[in-house]
Amino acid sequence: MVCSALRRVARMRVYLVRKASSVSRGHQHQALGSRPAVSEFTVGGAPGGLVELLGKSYPLDDYSNLSRKVLSRVGRNLHNKQHHPLWLIKERVKEHFYKQYVGRFGTPLFSVYDDLSPVVTTWQNFDSLLIPADHPSRKKGDNYYLNRTHMLRAHTSAHQWDLLHAGLDAFLVVGDVYRRDQIDSQHYPVFHQLEAVRLFSKHELFAGIKDGESLQLFEQSSRSTHKQETHTMEAMKLVEFNLKQTLTRLVTHLFGDGLDIRWVDCYFPFTHPSFELEINFHGEWLEVLGCGVMEQQLVNSAGAQDKIGWAFGLGLERLAMILYDIPDIRLFWSEDERFLKQFCLSDINQKVKFQPLSKYPAVINDISFWLPSENYTENDFYDLVRTIGGDLVEKVDLIDKFEHPKSWQNSNG
Repeated sequence: MVCSALRRVARMRVYLVRKASSVSRGHQHQALGSRPAVSEFTVGGAPGGLVELLGKSYPLDDYSNLSRKVLSRVGRNLHNKQHHPLWLIKERVKEHFYKQYVGRFGTPLFSVYDDLSPVVTTWQNFDSLLIPADHPSRKKGDNYYLNRTHMLRAHTSAHQWDLLHAGLDAFLVVGDVYRRDQIDSQHYPVFHQLEAVRLFSKHELFAGIKDGESLQLFEQSSRSTHKQETHTMEAMKLVEFNLKQTLTRLVTHLFGDGLDIRWVDCYFPFTHPSFELEINFHGEWLEVLGCGVMEQQLVNSAGAQDKIGWAFGLGLERLAMILYDIPDIRLFWSEDERFLKQFCLSDINQKVKFQPLSKYPAVINDISFWLPSENYTENDFYDLVRTIGGDLVEKVDLIDKFEHPKSWQNSNG
């Protein structure tokens, strides 16, 4: 990885990067896909240019940074592909919520949205979630922008405000999300998330609580590490308890009884207090999701001022890799029948473990290159590698760097 301190230097730097691919020929080629045939690496921001995506046209500008590789993934919707491992996880979560949480008329309490467009506005992706204008998550180097106003969603949370504004109190959102990231077995520029939101009215939250009619959802106080300034301690504790109980039931359903879990305090701009859930799986603590009590400002702005709620988000690849022993995130994009047939199960809750497709050894390549003096981030290089090498590239490591002393002198006069 190129640290930020290195970006300020030099017109004459050479970087040596190690690229490891699983194999250069044979069966693994089929399993992980082949090099895409494209004439350009990226969709540039040519003035007056357009990019066509999912039946709509978007003008390009100086913020446009979509790679051809990522564009080829838009619309694949692996989470909706029957018998795909990501579809299995989605269906297991959906079935659990349908059975566990039922509305007044016997219908599922949670509605499911798994076909929303991944193209969102920057307002949906950031501003609606109270993410500050100077927050590092907005960086062009970390996101895929169609232009300054539209992007490929970086999280399914981008749909929270719209669904709340439509009057929904309980819903699941499942979809592909896009982030420019490093290259290794755990990271890919496209992955899939499942988001859940639930709101409670005063009557719903305090039902069954002794003297519940005298309790209130809101007060005007000060924000602390434990609660927001607008929530009463009683309301916050009940929402937090309901959230943690809901998630404990979910991970027990997925991983089985006797699971060791722990809650870790964390920070998200759109929830407070916020937590990460970790599970002890095969002797190792693994983070599986983030969650928290929704920021009341977000809820109020969507028109649900009389309610309080929670939200959580989990990564489907993360869960599938743990549950099915899938060692590399690139495998989810495989179209090899030997991979896909392993997950054609008669029962979505059936246990299955991934069987490797190839035993070919890795091929290691060293690449050296001149680094531009301006407007460069390491994610630019990762996008280039993914576009040229496809999913055969397993990992990229920075192993050495060199700057000629004279170049530093020249750049400083």
